[in-house]
Amino acid sequence: MVVLSRIYTKSGDAGETALGDGTRVPKHSPRVAAYGTVDEVNATVGLARLHAEGGTDAALARIQNDLFDLGADLCRPDMERDGEAAHPPLRMADAQVGRLEAEIDAMNEDLDPLRSFVLPGGTALAAHLHLCRTVCRRAERLTVELGFVEAVNPAAARYLNRLSDWFFCAARAANDGGRADVLWVPGANRG
Repeated sequence: MVVLSRIYTKSGDAGETALGDGTRVPKHSPRVAAYGTVDEVNATVGLARLHAEGGTDAALARIQNDLFDLGADLCRPDMERDGEAAHPPLRMADAQVGRLEAEIDAMNEDLDPLRSFVLPGGTALAAHLHLCRTVCRRAERLTVELGFVEAVNPAAARYLNRLSDWFFCAARAANDGGRADVLWVPGANRG
């Protein structure tokens, strides 16, 4: 359990922060950029939930919890030493990826087939879910980039890849099953 008795510590005033294993790194490090962007995804999900109800809201709540798991995973480097840690690090699991895949498949069954690219918009929920999708794609790019210089749990990048697809399908579902999607019309305003 995390206990925060004090919100500010002043330990980051010189431009460094502590990772989950206590290592101090610059706040602009690739690892901090990756898990910081995961936090941004979580904030956008919070905005989307203002417009969600029922099963969609419940799914978004699960995703928010998963995103905290993902942040905890990304803030713990040195995966090779996981077994030696006094407190085993929380790592993303393939089961979390599998749950997203099952939910995507279920949503996609009820969606009209796509005949064009979808512009972000439609209902308020759909617009917010498209924002979630684009921030999630940035988090994925940063996580993949981090994986080229440091060890990253492969399930972390897979989760972000599937999550952006989940947001896309959920946005279409929020647009009356895709019937109210705003479609791209190539060259429509060229003159």
